[in-house]
Amino acid sequence: MANSTDTWRMFIAIELPSEVRARLAEHIQSLRKAMPDVRASWTREDSLHLTLKFLGEIPMAKVEALSLAAGTAARARNRFDLVVGDCGAFPTQGQPRVLWIGVEDQSGKLARLHQALENECVQAGFARETRPFNPHLTIARLRQPHGSRKLAQLHKQIGFLSEPFAVSELLVIRSELSSEGSRYTVSSRYAFEMTPDKLKTATSGRHRDFWN
Repeated sequence: MANSTDTWRMFIAIELPSEVRARLAEHIQSLRKAMPDVRASWTREDSLHLTLKFLGEIPMAKVEALSLAAGTAARARNRFDLVVGDCGAFPTQGQPRVLWIGVEDQSGKLARLHQALENECVQAGFARETRPFNPHLTIARLRQPHGSRKLAQLHKQIGFLSEPFAVSELLVIRSELSSEGSRYTVSSRYAFEMTPDKLKTATSGRHRDFWN
């Protein structure tokens, strides 16, 4: 039985389609094969996701409030598209520590969802993120300086062919740390509505899938 001191490590994210994760995994594998001596923690294919808000350890008693905040932010929002594209590293100057692939929010709907999520989380008693929102996918954390600059340069040179994908839901996820890496469990998920155009397509014929 849980007590008042029990905590869960939580974050809120958007899930990536399997085909996008597979292409990201191919990019990661090409970097690992090219520079096997660089010490890095590489993101597993099944762990690739777009984090919108990382809460860290929170009391179990507040998980429901977090889920309600996410659900309110997602309510009445239409599905939208994002594009996975540019390659880069953090920090932009000095020794690279993180390799990332950028996410383009051409419609601005992701930024509006993020703002609504922050507002709802504040109302629920969670701290607002002070850093600017910079949507990206972390593919590696570099553990030692040796070879890190060359690896970051190769990451940018290889590049990643732009890959659009549809966003259909918001996920509240629990992360459990272990020696074998993080294990993720979806605590709750909130589906977005269809856009008017896709809703029209879906209802125009019985045998036509709205995604086609």
